[in-house]
Amino acid sequence: MPELKLDRITKHFKNKIAVDNVSLCLTEGVYGFLGANGAGKTTLLRMICGVLKPTSGEIQCNGAEIGRLDGDYRQMLGYLPQDFGYYPDFTARRYLEYLAACKAVPKPIARERVQEMLRLTGLEADQRAKIRTFSGGMLRRLGIAQALLNDPEILILDEPTSGLDPKERIRFRNIISSLSKGRIIILSTHIVSDVEFIADEILLMKQGRIVEQGAVARITKNAEGKVWEYLADQDEAVRMNDSFAVSNLKNEGAGVRLRLVSDVCPCEDAVPVSPSLEDVYLYHFKEVSEHVENLERRIL
Repeated sequence: MPELKLDRITKHFKNKIAVDNVSLCLTEGVYGFLGANGAGKTTLLRMICGVLKPTSGEIQCNGAEIGRLDGDYRQMLGYLPQDFGYYPDFTARRYLEYLAACKAVPKPIARERVQEMLRLTGLEADQRAKIRTFSGGMLRRLGIAQALLNDPEILILDEPTSGLDPKERIRFRNIISSLSKGRIIILSTHIVSDVEFIADEILLMKQGRIVEQGAVARITKNAEGKVWEYLADQDEAVRMNDSFAVSNLKNEGAGVRLRLVSDVCPCEDAVPVSPSLEDVYLYHFKEVSEHVENLERRIL
C-alpha cells in the first residue's frame, strides 16, 4: 500500500511563492485538490511527480525520499498533465504501445494492457484512428489511458476533465471510482463537481497553501451559518450581487431567489441553508461561478 508524505514543501519562482509550506500524508484513496487557476496545484503535482524539485522540504514515498528512489518511484507513477504530448499521426493503439515501451512495461504484458486501457476508456472502437482526428473528450480519455498503462500505485491527474461534456465527465468519474482501491489518486481541478462525489478527501488550495482539508461532510459542516437564501426583486438582486458572493440564482415570478455566501446575515429576511461544496469553494475564493458570472444580464 503506497504512502506519500510531504514535509513542509515550498517552491519559489524568482519573487513568487507558488507553494508555501505544505505538509500532507496521503494513503489509499481519492484526493481532490480544488483551487482557482494560479493557486499552486499544478506546481505541487509536478513536485510530487519529480518533474520539479522543491525549493525546500522533502517528499517521501513509503519512507524514502523520491529523488533517491529514482526509477523505482517513476514506475509507481501515472501522470496526466494539463497538456500531454502526443503524435497526431499515430493511431491510438500505436501511441499507447509506444508509451508502454517507454514505461518499460514488459512486452508480453504491454499489448494486453493497451487493449485493457482502450476498453476502459471507451476507445477500443477508435484504436486504429489517427489521434489528430480525435475530439477533445477522446484526447482526455487517451491521456487517462496512457497514465494507467503501467498499473500505477500513484495516479496524478491535472485538470483531467478539461473540455469534456457532461456525459464524458460522468464516464471519467466512474473510471476513477473503479480504480481507487489500493491506489493513491490525486485529482487537481477547479471544477467542484469533478471531485464532490468521488473524492475521499478534499483539499482546498489558495495562494500556495492548503486552507481546508477533509471529507466533504466535514468541510461543508465548517461552513454552516455562512450560506443564505433570499428572495429579492430584480433591482435589489443586482445590488446584492455587488455586495455579496452569489453562488446561485433562480428567477421566481417577478423576483429572484439568491443563494448568498456571507459570514453575516446579508439582510433581515435571508434564511440560513445547508452549505454545499460549491458554497465552500466560493467562500474561500470569492469568485463568481460561471453560471452567475453576469448576474445583471441574466435577470434584466
